[in-house]
Amino acid sequence: MNIDNTDNKILRELKNDSRKTIREIAKSLGLRPSTVHQRIQKLRKQGVIEKFTIKTDNKAVGENFIVFMHVSTEGAIIPDSAFKDSHIKEVFGVTGEYDLLLKMKFKDVDDFNSFVLDFRNKYKLKKTVTMVATANLKEEY
Repeated sequence: MNIDNTDNKILRELKNDSRKTIREIAKSLGLRPSTVHQRIQKLRKQGVIEKFTIKTDNKAVGENFIVFMHVSTEGAIIPDSAFKDSHIKEVFGVTGEYDLLLKMKFKDVDDFNSFVLDFRNKYKLKKTVTMVATANLKEEY
């Protein structure tokens, strides 16, 4: 996979606003639209661009209560299907005392409490640590 400076510039433009047209990106970078189109197709084919998406306002969509949860599985098996829950936004395998780090979003503390109690019981988790975000200083998609 070879990503050059021009590819990186195109990716930055798309990260900033994925609704930009190929023509707009080409104009801002001083490239031909056909070049931008070919490079975007190449980046998609190589798997560099996985999908085009949007970033929503957390408060507007009722997901302003953000929680990070460290999970120690201690032999428990959490199936991939568990991570399809709409509250779970990101899951990372991590090193150290815990096995997983989950980023989750909820309407409020009651919504979170119901979820976490069910999640812990359903997968027989013995140890979790949760941290509630108090300010969202930067969030990218």
